[in-house]
Amino acid sequence: MKLSTITNSYIIKEMLTPFSINLLVFTFLFLMTEMIEITDWIVNYNLGLLAVFKIIFFTLPWFLMFIIPMSVMMAVLLTFLRMSNDNEIVALKSCGLSVYRLLPPVLAFALFGCFLTGFITLVGVPQSKTALEKMAIQLAAAHADIGLKERTFNDAFDDVMLYVNKIDTQNKKLIDIFIEDKRQKDIVSTVIAPEGRLFSEPENFTFHLLLSNGTIHQTNPKERSATSIQFDTYKLSLNFNKEIESYDENDKHREAMSISELRHYMENRAAKQGKDRDYYKAKIVLHRRFSIPIACLAMGLIAFPLGIQSKNAKRSFGLVLCLFFFLLYYLLLTIGYGFGEDGIYPPEIGMWVPNVVMGSIGLFMLIQTGRERSLMIDFFLRRLRRLTAAINPFRRTS
Repeated sequence: MKLSTITNSYIIKEMLTPFSINLLVFTFLFLMTEMIEITDWIVNYNLGLLAVFKIIFFTLPWFLMFIIPMSVMMAVLLTFLRMSNDNEIVALKSCGLSVYRLLPPVLAFALFGCFLTGFITLVGVPQSKTALEKMAIQLAAAHADIGLKERTFNDAFDDVMLYVNKIDTQNKKLIDIFIEDKRQKDIVSTVIAPEGRLFSEPENFTFHLLLSNGTIHQTNPKERSATSIQFDTYKLSLNFNKEIESYDENDKHREAMSISELRHYMENRAAKQGKDRDYYKAKIVLHRRFSIPIACLAMGLIAFPLGIQSKNAKRSFGLVLCLFFFLLYYLLLTIGYGFGEDGIYPPEIGMWVPNVVMGSIGLFMLIQTGRERSLMIDFFLRRLRRLTAAINPFRRTS
């Protein structure tokens, strides 16, 4: 076998381990950020573990969309950092392999990450978002108190506004309740009660609100009449069947739409209401599904020369630079999203400029490395140390 073929296989195998570890670590960090809310679901709302796992599973694609490019970048960096520190890069160069001959396995691995991220953005995110929306309706019927928030107007039901001042999760009580009910024709019912309890019928997609010691104010603007009724107990039933039956393909969130559905939505939106904010948001989602997978190539292109030239610097400094470039990419993406949805400039520019910037930086660093020129990592490291020492209030003075 040729030396280049053996080297390519070796480098790809070396990158698989740190890629898998980074993928698991970043996913674990995501779960840790959600752990408080997950624990609250289980302890206070008696949500089953199976339902919790389903929610996590359907939420993961959204985070994997950003985690995979970062894992690709870290895998390439860590692999070539190790090879540089073990003098394997020097040995390969002495065998006649230039820096550019080491690039094909990096590009192949970045393409693997590109296709994997593309599958997540084009298939995983839309399908998981659709499944999550349907599951949310079913869970709301079975555990309606999850959707309720203290001191927030809840308008999830048609013609019913619900406000709860305080939720006692331990005793399953709602404190200081205000309800505006417009379901009866020409009659507006306002219900005020100091406390109430929530009971659900998951099989019927219905829940009942049992109120105590309250007052009902009914007004009929058409007949110019008003009545007031005091009650000891009052049961208000709300049904989710209408919400479930009304859910169809036309009610999809932008993230749940396929490429063809997004294009159809944009055409209809532009024809009926013009290019408004919702039109630009849909266009951002469309271009982001292609731009983020391509980011794997740009990230890999940056990490490759960084790993080779970070031998003389601290290993942690190379990791810091890698994270800096990823944060820079995410910052540019966020700026593009903000300006793009307001129509300040075309959304496609905002979604693709980060790739162009990162790719240009990576290409420049690759050419410098190929010409055996320094990226001045040591120079920047020394400058950083001097700057840190200059602003350190506890440094020694002569």
